[in-house]
Amino acid sequence: MTVPTMLVLLIAQGAAPGAPDDQWLMPAKDYAATRFSGLAQISAANAPRLRAAWSFSTGVLAGHEGQPLVVNKTMYVVTPYPNVLYAFDLTQDGYPLKWKYRPNVDAAAMGIACCDVVNRGAFFADGKIVYNLLDGHTVAIDAATGKEVWSTQVAEVRQGESTPMAPLVVRDRVIVGTAGGEFGVRGWVKGLDLATGRIVWTAYNAGPDAELLARPGTFRPFYDKGTDLGQTTWPPEGWKHGGAPVWGWLSYDPGLDLFYYGTGNPAPYNADQRPGDNKWATSVLARRPGDGTLVWAYQFTPADNWDYDAVQEMILADLTVKGRSRRVLVHFDKNGFAYTIDRATGEVLVAEPYVAVNWAKRVDLTTGRPDVDRTKLTGASHGSVKDICPTLEGGKNQQPAAYSPRTGLFYVPTNNMCMDYQTTPVTYLAGTPFIGLNAPYKPGPGGNLGALIAWDAGAGKKIWEIKEKYPVWSGALATAGGVVFYGTLDGWFKAVDATSGRALWKFKVGSGVVGNPITFTGPDGKQYVAVYAGIGGDWALLAGDVRSDDPADVRPPASFMPDIARHTSLGGIVWLFAL
Repeated sequence: MTVPTMLVLLIAQGAAPGAPDDQWLMPAKDYAATRFSGLAQISAANAPRLRAAWSFSTGVLAGHEGQPLVVNKTMYVVTPYPNVLYAFDLTQDGYPLKWKYRPNVDAAAMGIACCDVVNRGAFFADGKIVYNLLDGHTVAIDAATGKEVWSTQVAEVRQGESTPMAPLVVRDRVIVGTAGGEFGVRGWVKGLDLATGRIVWTAYNAGPDAELLARPGTFRPFYDKGTDLGQTTWPPEGWKHGGAPVWGWLSYDPGLDLFYYGTGNPAPYNADQRPGDNKWATSVLARRPGDGTLVWAYQFTPADNWDYDAVQEMILADLTVKGRSRRVLVHFDKNGFAYTIDRATGEVLVAEPYVAVNWAKRVDLTTGRPDVDRTKLTGASHGSVKDICPTLEGGKNQQPAAYSPRTGLFYVPTNNMCMDYQTTPVTYLAGTPFIGLNAPYKPGPGGNLGALIAWDAGAGKKIWEIKEKYPVWSGALATAGGVVFYGTLDGWFKAVDATSGRALWKFKVGSGVVGNPITFTGPDGKQYVAVYAGIGGDWALLAGDVRSDDPADVRPPASFMPDIARHTSLGGIVWLFAL
């Protein structure tokens, strides 16, 4: 089947690269992961008139990451564990529940999941809602009836694997990955058959080329030479439990027939135990969706000393770089650098810090390697290394940026924190933590803990910034109406002018926002914006007393944000807003 024929099929299935603006069919709106909508009914001029139109309590006290889907006048909502899937009828008054799918999820996953029992969303394709359960199963649910079409075990919880990430569907492939770098898993991605759930291929991110599906003559990394780099850049046998998990976002270029994803940290955290570059942890990999073939890879942080996972989204755009039009991939890495990369070859075109960075002085575009400040290197032999910027939460973490082709800017939720970092030697035991780390945080320069920024990825420079008291852990949404939406940890949902960053509107949603806004056209012809409220992830642990139903929950808050629990508490709510 040719690529154009495939695209016709995708459009028929409702999963086209340029998804219709009246719906939201996949996690990032489109295959390019732009989180941009062409809807313009809500504009910078009228956004101050936005009001709450509807809300629904999920009944789950955990971090509500991810985003709803809107397909054929139905809204689909996936909760954190126990991963309930709701379908709401948008054509009826009050948006009544059409059906609810309640899976049987292994409770053991709650003790394995690293950073709360989150779920990052679902994907609509071929009449199915496809998503991952926390316990290592991928499921496909009939979008009309709520009946389970298939369920496939893709990960092994008792080995430390869990599956909070949102899948990507390309043609007849469902692509999924595993979390679990904190348990020393060996990271992978798998391609499943959309019709049956059968596992068609498995590709590891560390190990010999044969197991990475890095085939001779096909795998051509721009900066690296040699074979079996995923094995030889580790100590003997280290790659077998070396991390490099996949728990973030995926994107796809139909013209090149490549999908892109980032990998997490190498394990363990003590760098003394894994000398070498540790490829392909903290990297971006480009693969063929049909059979998983690895075409190129680039490592952002070789020999990662700081837990700088690279799972953040890879946004695809055509930009002018140094006077030349380029097909690029734009990535805001945990390590604090924003990368503009040729998405056909893996060549780094631009790499500039988008937050405060001191672990490295720059990225050398000739070699692709960071120029590391050796006083910031870590490992058990180094003791406690002070004042490293950014923290292991990253300049940004999983919270996805948005790109507007109207303004040419990327809208990036960021963290502004530094850390001390101390590791200890650890021993690998399957299914148990493989960490050995103490890394307290502190505010970064200026004292604010986060910001929303607008970034010019062709030039590698910040255009404007909105400072926030707390880390900005929600995703961003950009629209053709010239409005950018995002949420804050202390429970505000905000709209700002896409060109200037000027504040337009805000609404208190009752819990911290760690989810990602979407927009769609309702059956009544109005433009709606939807978002999850429900603080979670690391922040529910660091905020102190945010579980109001448990009088024994009296954990002290983190010293760098001691008052956040005054502004928020746990509790998941789906909100809709309209003019």
